[in-house]
Amino acid sequence: MTEEGGTHISGARAWGQALAAVLVTGALGAGLWAQNEMAGATGTAEPRPATCSDGETEPPKGRNLSGAELCEALNRSDLGALLGTPAETAKTASGSDSSFGKIATPSAQVEFETYTVTLAATYDGRPVAGSAASLGEEARQRTMLGRPAVLYSDRTISIRFRLDGSDSESGPGVPARALTVARDAKDGGGSLDVTLWRADGTVPDDAVLLRVAEKVLPTVRGWAPAE
Repeated sequence: MTEEGGTHISGARAWGQALAAVLVTGALGAGLWAQNEMAGATGTAEPRPATCSDGETEPPKGRNLSGAELCEALNRSDLGALLGTPAETAKTASGSDSSFGKIATPSAQVEFETYTVTLAATYDGRPVAGSAASLGEEARQRTMLGRPAVLYSDRTISIRFRLDGSDSESGPGVPARALTVARDAKDGGGSLDVTLWRADGTVPDDAVLLRVAEKVLPTVRGWAPAE
C-alpha cells in the first residue's frame, strides 16, 4: 500500500528537541481545533485565505495564552506580504492547546504554498537570556523588541501515514529557523517562539523571520513594550 503523504511538524521550540513531541501530539490529537477554509466550490473561484476557528479568543486576564489567541495573532491579513509572498493566501490555519507534562505549550501554525510559520508560547519559567548554549552551536543571543532573544536553527519532523492503517513513519524534515523571545521585558521566565520553514527545503532567510516576529509578537495578549 502506498503512503498517503508527509506532514512537516516543527520541533523548534525554546528549550530544544525535547518538546518536539508536544507538536506531534497536538497535531494528531484533539488539540487541533481550527477549521481550514480552502478555495471555493468551483475551479474558477478565487481562493480564500484559511481562517482560525471561532473559539475563545479573549480569555480573562491572568490566564495562559490559548492556541486560538496565537492563531488569531499569527494569521493576519498581511502575513503573506511579510513573508515576501504577497500573492499567496494561507492554505491552513490551526491552533493547539497542548502541554509538555505540566508545562503549557499552546501553539498555532499557518501554512502557505512557500512558507509555514508557527507561533508558540512556553510557560516553563526559564529565562531566555543565557539559553543560546542549549540551542545548538549556531544559536545566537540577541535582543528583539527590547527583550532577550535567541535566533537558532532547527529541523522539522516529517511524518508519513500509510493508507493500510499500519504504523506511521517519521524522520528528519526540512531546515527551519526559529526565534525565541522572552515573554516579558524583565525576562521573568517563559517565551514566545516564532518558527519558519520553506516547502522546498531551502533554509529560510533570517530577515523574513525577524520581520514576521517584529509585527506579530506585539499583537499577542499580554505583550507590553520594553521600557
